[in-house]
Amino acid sequence: MLPADRKRPRPTVFDGIEIGTMSRGNIALIVGATGLSGSYTAKRLKNEGWTVVTVSRSDVSLPWSDRHIAVDLKDGPASRAALEAASDVTHVFFCIWSREANEEENVRVNAMMMRNLFDGLDNAPIRHAALVTGLKHYLGSFDDYAKSKPYTPFLESSPRLPGPNFYYAQEDVLFEMAEKRGFSWTVHRPHTLIGYAIGNAMNMAVTLAVYASICKHASLPFVYPGSPEQYNAVTDVTDAGILAEQLFWAATKPETANTAFNIVNGDVFRWTWLWAQIADYFGIEAAEYPGHPTPLEQQMADAPTIWADIVTKHGLQDIPVSRLASWWHSDADLGRTLECFTDMTNSRALGFSAYRQTNRHFFDVFDELRAQRIIPS
Repeated sequence: MLPADRKRPRPTVFDGIEIGTMSRGNIALIVGATGLSGSYTAKRLKNEGWTVVTVSRSDVSLPWSDRHIAVDLKDGPASRAALEAASDVTHVFFCIWSREANEEENVRVNAMMMRNLFDGLDNAPIRHAALVTGLKHYLGSFDDYAKSKPYTPFLESSPRLPGPNFYYAQEDVLFEMAEKRGFSWTVHRPHTLIGYAIGNAMNMAVTLAVYASICKHASLPFVYPGSPEQYNAVTDVTDAGILAEQLFWAATKPETANTAFNIVNGDVFRWTWLWAQIADYFGIEAAEYPGHPTPLEQQMADAPTIWADIVTKHGLQDIPVSRLASWWHSDADLGRTLECFTDMTNSRALGFSAYRQTNRHFFDVFDELRAQRIIPS
């Protein structure tokens, strides 16, 4: 939520052309284009006929990119030099963050990365910039995670929590740059993201697919690893495709300018139900829940060795399990000791009606992982 004393204009016109009416000349800069939210957004915009410029630390070839820039945004001089190749971009989508040793460093580094980006785009004709954050806006930073007891569903109108939070620091740089340079902004807050991406540190769908495959191979119990509160409470998640859809929608609708949006699939569920659905997909039984957390980081201590055996046995792509599964992040999401689900009033009131069926989209990710020979069939 914006501080009450911060009033910003809602620019709807750029160079005499109303935002949202231009079907040509849209040039998107996707920061974090190899990640889950960034890759889905880049693909969506590419399919809409936009020119897509991608940014990541590595020099990679991306089929959804028209122009790739390899640069570490922690390096200010290098960023300014590299981003000269993006001096024509009209829209910015910031889909990355860097995890540091503590929240003070998270704040410093992540704000610096955003500032380095906009400094490097000083001459670009930016009309709109979007920032992807998440529910730590309501739950607190990693250092204070879920210590507060916020109202549920999480409301976009909720005030910021006290204490440092790198999401707030990123927002503040965005607000400052938008006000200084006259472009519109939106902030997008997904819940746990699911989608097909390899090497993403926050992808629960891939993590659970690997966990289920290991349990099946090693005859281990497929036990829900999180807290009883999360196992029994109502919750929701965000498919990366619906996040990309909202980012596109918000970038092309003038009425969305300078607004924060929650984004989830639109259905709710309980893990008591979905855990059995996932077990059925993999042809295993859901173990009886023990009534307390059994974290994946502990359960999967031997995962590298077991996964190597699975890769050999089934002729899978030789990808280390550490690149596929983010045990720690799924433990954090599934181990919360409070109910977590999300209200979408801001976008619903403006006509955003997209919906995803959560179990079906978990299965879609699993199907793709099998098709790409990343998990066994």
